[in-house]
Amino acid sequence: MEDFVVSARKYRPSTFKSVIGQSAIVNTLKNAMANHHLAQTFLFCGQRGVGKTSCARILAKTINCLNLQPDVEACNECESCKSFNDGRSLNIHELDAASNNSVDDIRGLIEQVRFAPQLGKYKVYIIDEVHMLSQAAFNAFLKTLEEPPAHAIFILATTEKHKIIPTILSRCQIFDFKRIQIKDVADHLAYISGKEGVTADPEALHIIAEKADGSMRDALSIYDQMVSFAGKELTYKKVIDNLNILDYDYYFKVTDAIIQNDIPSTLLIFDEILNNGFDGHLFINGLGEHFRNLIVAKNQATAQLLETGGQLKEKYVWQAAQYSEPFLFGGLNLLNQSDVSYKMAVNQRLLVELTLMKLCNLAAGKVEAQPVASTPAVKTATAAPTAAPVQPKVTQPVTAPKASEPKSEYKPETPPPPAAPTAPKKPSFLSINKTIGDNPAKKAAEEAAKNEPPGAPLTDESIAKAWKDYIEANKVKKISLCSILGQANPKKTADKESSIEIAVPSSVQQQAIEEDKTFLLDFLRVQLKHPQLQLIINISKTETKSKPYTTQEKFMAMKEKNPAVEKLKDQLDLGID
Repeated sequence: MEDFVVSARKYRPSTFKSVIGQSAIVNTLKNAMANHHLAQTFLFCGQRGVGKTSCARILAKTINCLNLQPDVEACNECESCKSFNDGRSLNIHELDAASNNSVDDIRGLIEQVRFAPQLGKYKVYIIDEVHMLSQAAFNAFLKTLEEPPAHAIFILATTEKHKIIPTILSRCQIFDFKRIQIKDVADHLAYISGKEGVTADPEALHIIAEKADGSMRDALSIYDQMVSFAGKELTYKKVIDNLNILDYDYYFKVTDAIIQNDIPSTLLIFDEILNNGFDGHLFINGLGEHFRNLIVAKNQATAQLLETGGQLKEKYVWQAAQYSEPFLFGGLNLLNQSDVSYKMAVNQRLLVELTLMKLCNLAAGKVEAQPVASTPAVKTATAAPTAAPVQPKVTQPVTAPKASEPKSEYKPETPPPPAAPTAPKKPSFLSINKTIGDNPAKKAAEEAAKNEPPGAPLTDESIAKAWKDYIEANKVKKISLCSILGQANPKKTADKESSIEIAVPSSVQQQAIEEDKTFLLDFLRVQLKHPQLQLIINISKTETKSKPYTTQEKFMAMKEKNPAVEKLKDQLDLGID
């Protein structure tokens, strides 16, 4: 009995023709060989299992073929091809950079490069997982890559191009291998099934191709696992059971129950899914993908975007025709919100069930929980009946002789819209504090003060009382300011009727009061009933020397008391902050 060989090795491409899903790269390499425009350094990059190393080996074999075919394929009959197929070729060297990533390994490779090939025209060096090389190894490799011998060709392969230093990238001809399409993977699996004598459902192979996520090697590994489980009969049911994949039928049944507003059936189907061992997050993501597929299937032009089997695609097209686009868009929005909130939810099952109930309400036209995308569309449909009775009332007064009542009803409604945007724009050129201070409450207080009869004449006693009231009202929020105001002694200005003046020791205190001046004046104007009240802030020069406030003033005061302070500052190279 022959030993089992995994499909990934048994059906590994050996010619350019057998490479799956990389036709652009294959054509470029074949044209380069046919026109003798072959570069000496290649970089093959892409995700795992897309054919990087396979193409590197095929290229190495083809460029040394002694009897190249007209379609630029190796003949597999000359001595060079036979030695390669038997694994005894001395012209092809493979290095795994993941385990040989030191400077010494690269130096040993450089030493081999000097020797010409014994058979054929080129010596090919394939370095796999080249991003694993150390920084020093990359630097040691630079000169050889820049000026390689005429007989040497380097093929570098990596899954993480961004980890390779730019000086290496600039010396390479770069080929980006793309993900293999689901259809190409499924067709190749069908070809292998025919070779192996396995009867496989197209839907089963399609599920395997989806699970592989663009990697042919992963697809072949899963295929071997499924054949070991199911034998020669590979069915859709066996594949989804073994791979723990939720059946598409559940999504179709849930969607049908939602559109019928059948909340009990929807919740029971979800409970059955949980009892089968599936996660609620998996269900939400799958249902979101199902709604996306229904939206795509609504239009014949986009139906080709469905990456599903033939029968399943027809089922999507049929079900999509039963539902309206507003429902599908709104449902997709709800499912997306649920997906985002799932991991943060304390009761995750309740979140999914609530989402399903919202979907049922959306299908029934109850749009209280409708999210952003489809709220306007559904609300306009439901709001139409309520808006209809209002329209005759508006149109009847217009057609009738001019009446004053409808006009008077709409006059109060027109001023508020312009008032809302103009109010915040007015203080845009002021400081932040003044902007904050310009609020409706303040304006109302000012208006009340203006409308009241003039208060009693200003006296120092009434000013001092209002001043203390302001300090008492703000002593918690404005501690430092209230401390400054408490030291000030407000007096009525002798030459002005509606002015108050205070004297502060320094400009810093003057600035602090100026920043709060708007609030302070508003309060005093209301308390003293003088809408035109003004505040004059002076700096008392006589008190500045006796009461230093800033660090500079404090240092000057210390210097006057003890001149040695300045000498100490200079010796220690200190600053005044």
